[in-house]
Amino acid sequence: MTTDTETVGKGVQTLPLGKAITAGLRRAMQDDPKVLLMGEDIGPLGGVFRVTEGLHAEFGDKRVLDTPLAESGIVGTAIGLAMRGYRPVIEIQFDGFIFPAFDQITTQLSRQTLRHAGSLSMPVVIRVPYGGHIGSIEHHQESPEAYFAHTPGIRVVSPSNPHDAYWMIQEAIRSNDPVMFFEPKSRYWPKGPVDLDRTDLPLHASRIIRRGTDVTVVGHGAMISTLLQAADVASNEGTSIEIVDLRSLSPIDYGPLIESVEKTGRLVVTQEAQGFASLGSEIAATVAERAFYSLEAPVLRVSSFDTPFPPAALETEFLPSPDRVLEAVDRALAY
Repeated sequence: MTTDTETVGKGVQTLPLGKAITAGLRRAMQDDPKVLLMGEDIGPLGGVFRVTEGLHAEFGDKRVLDTPLAESGIVGTAIGLAMRGYRPVIEIQFDGFIFPAFDQITTQLSRQTLRHAGSLSMPVVIRVPYGGHIGSIEHHQESPEAYFAHTPGIRVVSPSNPHDAYWMIQEAIRSNDPVMFFEPKSRYWPKGPVDLDRTDLPLHASRIIRRGTDVTVVGHGAMISTLLQAADVASNEGTSIEIVDLRSLSPIDYGPLIESVEKTGRLVVTQEAQGFASLGSEIAATVAERAFYSLEAPVLRVSSFDTPFPPAALETEFLPSPDRVLEAVDRALAY
């Protein structure tokens, strides 16, 4: 039996997603002395969600740095460190706190390599706990990933399970490009198997996680849990749903998704973020272009509503639910 605070070892362990990230950070820091962590309260406290718990005691305050409450300054400092050969990993405490750093990320971090004609790498990872389902307040449950997927020069990824979280954080740290690492905070605590010896996919590969024949449903991050719940209900009603986990939001690996749609003829795109001008819009348009002659119904989208995130008491009405996914599946099958 494993615990929530297991360190890296051999074989398969059972870990929560949050502690899988901790283990991945620890292994990256052990492997490369140039990896260092920066963020608000990430030192002795271990961060708001305790994802960096124990790392300050193990690696010291020169590699796990508590920073001032200044997101723009944190990213600007990380850019300078990357220029000097370090691999900084930043924690943004909550998703909605990232906007003070938006200018540094989109106009500086994303462009440095191009400005230097490829001669300067920017190996900066920005960890962002994001999404809803934790009953919190405004600025603590946002889904801002589309802003950064829209920005050339930045890679954007989001794991949905502990195994992917463990390996993807290490792969992101090894990348010579900036990586926005969106962590579905509502999934920090559920446990899952983590193979500490090997991964089965590169950082930017999507994956079919449940086979089906009637409708393809695609999502990322915490939405995958919602989709699996919906697929279980649909199965009991005689409908077979195939689920694709994007994992990477920029670039997007369309291969498995197009293959799935060519088989099922129907696609429902899901996300926690608002629907207008979103990743869901981009995916729907691309699949309509690439798989038009395979589609038996319009590509349908399920998202949150186009309003600011509401008070916590209303979040279950705002966020996509299994019922809303199944309603879209039924509409797709009705064509």
